[in-house]
Amino acid sequence: MFGAVLALWILPHWMPTLFSDIAARKAYWHLARSSGIVAYLLLWFSTAMGLLITNRMARIWPGGPYAFDLHQFASLLALAFTGFHAIILLGDDYIGYTLGQILIPFAATGYQPVATALGQIAFYLAILVIASFYVRSHIGRKTWRLIHYSSFLVFILITLHGVKAGTDAATLWPLYLTSATSILFLTIYRILITKLSTSKSPRKRSAQ
Repeated sequence: MFGAVLALWILPHWMPTLFSDIAARKAYWHLARSSGIVAYLLLWFSTAMGLLITNRMARIWPGGPYAFDLHQFASLLALAFTGFHAIILLGDDYIGYTLGQILIPFAATGYQPVATALGQIAFYLAILVIASFYVRSHIGRKTWRLIHYSSFLVFILITLHGVKAGTDAATLWPLYLTSATSILFLTIYRILITKLSTSKSPRKRSAQ
């Protein structure tokens, strides 16, 4: 985030010729797209890791404690890249986003307003989900899990944002398809495992 601010407001005053050339090559837009793709991959990894933890597949790889650390770290890194993805667009003069349009859902009307808003909403929901890591002991496990279920909505919204707003979505469709399919598979597997364990519990109690 600091690097984005530095690039946008400080360096252009020191090297105006260089940055006029960079703007001509649409570097800000390319930085926004590349950071958005990285953020999406990190979000997918975090969501997949969370599902691996809950359906106990993480015991096989990478191991319970490591899986939770990877899940949490990937979430934080995804949030950082998403913030960079949004802020760096202030330097792109093609659409001319303002800070308010970057921060407020549906405020931007210049390019794919609905898809852009979906990404903004997903970002704020992601902040809520990640913040719940640090207040879990205060809000209780039940509330924490309820908030954490929002991560599914975050993934859906950010996938729609990438498909609809991404200028290279036609090229990256295998990425979106593969990631969405893998999350769907892990979700279905988790539901089946939960139902199976629930159905076994009454039998154990009756046997006792």
